[in-house]
Amino acid sequence: MTTVLQESRQDGRLILTIDRPERRNALNVDVIAALQQALQRARADDSIRAVVLTGAGEEAFCAGADLGADAFAFDYATPTIAYADLLRTTRTLDVPLIARVNGACMAGGMGLLAMCDLAIAAPHAIFGLPEAKVGVFPMQVLAVLQAQVPQRCLVQLCLTGDPIDAARAREIGLINEVVDDLDGALERLLSRLLGNSPTALRRGLYAMKAMRSMSFEEAIAFGEGQIGLLAMTQDAREGIAAFKEKRKPQWTNK
Repeated sequence: MTTVLQESRQDGRLILTIDRPERRNALNVDVIAALQQALQRARADDSIRAVVLTGAGEEAFCAGADLGADAFAFDYATPTIAYADLLRTTRTLDVPLIARVNGACMAGGMGLLAMCDLAIAAPHAIFGLPEAKVGVFPMQVLAVLQAQVPQRCLVQLCLTGDPIDAARAREIGLINEVVDDLDGALERLLSRLLGNSPTALRRGLYAMKAMRSMSFEEAIAFGEGQIGLLAMTQDAREGIAAFKEKRKPQWTNK
């Protein structure tokens, strides 16, 4: 059986590569299921410090749903859709998730991009929501894009279906960086993340994501409780001790 998602691990990093270059790394039920399972395992594995999501080859990160594979054949007896459940999973993922955008990022691929915490892209990458051109609309993707992209930019992407280039994607906040050396930039980013306390990053991401749907008063009260809990961790004590002693901290992930 063909493996549609390649997984590799090294030094606390989990690299997930959608491996369907012949279909521009389009999503089908197998890809979605494999991503869901991989992210659930990462959430439960304290040794995973960061997750990278990318596509095989240089042409596409993810072209969206595979329109040749019953993309809209829904099971109406099931109250949720697998792609939506994948996006839900990342809302509670407390491991940094990084998009390595190596090419075209379209339609459902934009949802994968938006579910990531950080994103870097190659100069030739393009981004778009072309669903209206085939008679549908990016309904599920809107749920994760609305908080990331200015409203008028998002409306234009949805209603015209026209793509934008990497420079414009950075301007509107879809990605953090556009770089020629994608792997070099990724390595530098990972090195910075892995140098920080894994406990702080996990608890911090948990708090950031929880606060998104809260009012200010709810969020500030939640934050008060979270900082108290974080201060009791071994990593917090080690970080403060290392700062005072002018040495590099030795994180225990506890």
